[in-house]
Amino acid sequence: MESTLLNMELLEKEIQSYKDEVIALRRDFHRHPELGTQEFRTAEVVEQYLNDLGIPTQRMYTTGVVGLIKGAKEGKTVLLRADMDALPVHEETGLDFASENPGVMHACGHDGHTAMLMVAAKILKKYENELTGNIKLVFQPNEEEEGAKFMIEEGVLENPKVDASFGVHLWSQIESGKVGLQAGPIMGEMFIFRLTVKGKGGHSSAPHEAKDPVPCAANIVTAAQTLQTREISVLDPTVIAFGKFVSDGSYNALASTVNMEGTLRYVYDGSDDTPQHPRKRFRRLVDGICAAHDMEYDLELVPSSYSVINDADSVDFMKENVLPHFVDASQVQPYSCLAGEDFSEFINRAGVPGAFVFIGTGNKEKGTHYPHHASNFDIDEETLLNGVSLHVYTALEFLK
Repeated sequence: MESTLLNMELLEKEIQSYKDEVIALRRDFHRHPELGTQEFRTAEVVEQYLNDLGIPTQRMYTTGVVGLIKGAKEGKTVLLRADMDALPVHEETGLDFASENPGVMHACGHDGHTAMLMVAAKILKKYENELTGNIKLVFQPNEEEEGAKFMIEEGVLENPKVDASFGVHLWSQIESGKVGLQAGPIMGEMFIFRLTVKGKGGHSSAPHEAKDPVPCAANIVTAAQTLQTREISVLDPTVIAFGKFVSDGSYNALASTVNMEGTLRYVYDGSDDTPQHPRKRFRRLVDGICAAHDMEYDLELVPSSYSVINDADSVDFMKENVLPHFVDASQVQPYSCLAGEDFSEFINRAGVPGAFVFIGTGNKEKGTHYPHHASNFDIDEETLLNGVSLHVYTALEFLK
C-alpha cells in the first residue's frame, strides 16, 4: 500500500470503512454505562481491544487505560484523550440499545468518545512505522469529577513526555456536520459552593426571640445576582446559580439553619488575583450580609473544573492542517459555553499546549438535539466518523 502519510485519499476510504464498527462499539458502551471510577467493564473492553492490536497499555487511576503507539523514529509525543464515564441519569430514550444499568446512562456522549478513539487507534497502529514520534492514547475515567487531575498526578504526561494534547466532545447544541473551534476560553470554570447560615430557632409567634436565618439566606440569593451584572462585566460571562435552599424550620417554627448549594461558572480564570475574582467577591458578599444579620456561617468552595482555554497556535494547527481533511471551512464555527470539562487539566493547568474541539451531533429529525445530561440525550451516529477523522489526522499531521 502506498504511504498513508502521502495518500490521504486512501486514508479517508479506510476511515469510512469503519463506520459499522465505531457505531457497534458506541452502542455496546451505551448499553453498559458505568459511573466515574467504576468503569471496570469499559476499561477491560478498551484494554483488550488495544492489546489485540499490539498496542501496549497501562492502568492509571484505577480504571484509566493508557495506550502508546511508538513511531519508527524519535520525535514528539501527542496525546489524544477520550472520557469513559456515564451519569447517574435514568434513560428515557427508548433506544434498542438503551442502558441496562438502572439509573445510569451515557447522557453526555462519552460512549461515542471512547468508540471514536478506539477506532482511531486501530487505524493509526497500522502506520506506526511511518511515524516520527509517539501517540499516547488516554481513555480517562471520571471526567465529571476531575479524573484528569489524578491521571496527571500518576504521570500520564510523562514517559514519554507529552508535547501537545487534543480532545474532542460530541456536542448536541451544534448541528451535525459542523465543528466548533476557537482560541481562548471555550468552557467554563466551575466551583461548587456549600453554604450554611446559622441562626437561632424559635416559635413563629415570637420571631423577635429567635434569630431567623431565612431572610439572611434569601438576601444572599438575591444580592449574589448583582455580582454578575453590577460588579463583573457582562462581557465576561458569569453565572451564580443556587440549586438548593433548605431550612430546618417548619410552618410554625423558625429555622436555626439554612443550607444552600449551587455553582459559580465563568469563562475565564477566576482566581482571586484576576480582575473578575468571582469567588473572592462571593465570599465578601456572604460575609457582609451575614454580619449585617448577625449570623454565623460556614462556606465551602469546591473546584469542579477549571476553564478550558485553547492555545492559539494549536487552534491554527487544527484549522489549517486537520479539519480540512473532513469538513469544509464554512462548517467550522467559533463556539464557547459555560459547561465544565476537565480537559483543562491537560492543556492549561499542566502547561501542555493543545486544543479542545466540538463535533456537532445535533439533528432534530433524529432527536439528537436535546441537552447533555438530559434523560433523552442521544447522538447522531453519522458524526462518529468525524471524531475518528479528527483523532487520526491530528496525530498524523502533528507527527509529520
